[in-house]
Amino acid sequence: MAVITPAVSPASAAAPALREARVPADGMYEGRRTLRRVPEGWEERPYELIDVVPQGRIIGAEIRGVDLAQPLTPALREELNRALLEWKVLFFRGAGITSEQQRAFALNWGELETNPLLARGSADDVVRFDKGGSATPTYENVWHADVTFREKPALGAVLQLREVPPVGGDTMWADMAAAYDNLSDEVKARIEGAQAVHDFIPGFVRFYGPEKLIPLQEQFPPVTHPVVRRHPETGRKMLFVNTSFTTHIVGMERAESDRLLSYLVRQAQVPEYQVRFHWQAGDIAFWDNRATQHYAVDDYAPHRRVAERVAITGDRPY
Repeated sequence: MAVITPAVSPASAAAPALREARVPADGMYEGRRTLRRVPEGWEERPYELIDVVPQGRIIGAEIRGVDLAQPLTPALREELNRALLEWKVLFFRGAGITSEQQRAFALNWGELETNPLLARGSADDVVRFDKGGSATPTYENVWHADVTFREKPALGAVLQLREVPPVGGDTMWADMAAAYDNLSDEVKARIEGAQAVHDFIPGFVRFYGPEKLIPLQEQFPPVTHPVVRRHPETGRKMLFVNTSFTTHIVGMERAESDRLLSYLVRQAQVPEYQVRFHWQAGDIAFWDNRATQHYAVDDYAPHRRVAERVAITGDRPY
């Protein structure tokens, strides 16, 4: 007996279906990002004493028309501070100033820090980075903000390159306000009001032995800072966690904290939030440590790279 198969009309045939694709959790995906250089409502005014030459879409500007070897007038200091707030990192080509002049410039923004974890330069508050050649590789080529393990992390820093390699040795900065702006509403809600612990040991234990770190434990106990801080001058919200010093989020299970921190610190890696600076000897960078993270690219061995930095004492994040 013949079996008759009923005809299937085109209308009743199953429509083609897109196969299932597993998307990894906490991914970072392509698409247009919000890129705001200044806070909403910020009044931008022309500069009268300096020339500001943008080096990136939202972060980084070269400043021309300033002699950093000379004292700043109040009006010039005000314009430079406004440029710092608007561009987050300022570059001065060929400044070639002495360590003492570098200190004098930074002192316009506050007292200078000392740092017993780093090599001393010509004064207690001058740090000297002498890298490459036979020097031991250390802690700079990771996205971080300076000294967030302090109760009052640095306001900013002034770095001058004394000797540059023939190729490589750039430094990159990332705008952490842009990093916050582009978080999803869900993530923003999770971290609103959250606190995180910062400790100096994770950032240095890979390079220094216990004999150096143990004596500093009482001087630098773990501190707690908000995961999202507000800039004390602009009021803008910014991510304030980093790979070097943030250990965990208060009140979260370790696995949950690790997963969320891993996602948050990766935000600094987005190129749209970054500027990259190629150094020449005598160049200076002055950055807002409250609003940025930075990464010194370690691609110049076996050549030498020598820099001096002074850091300006900041306030307690809120």
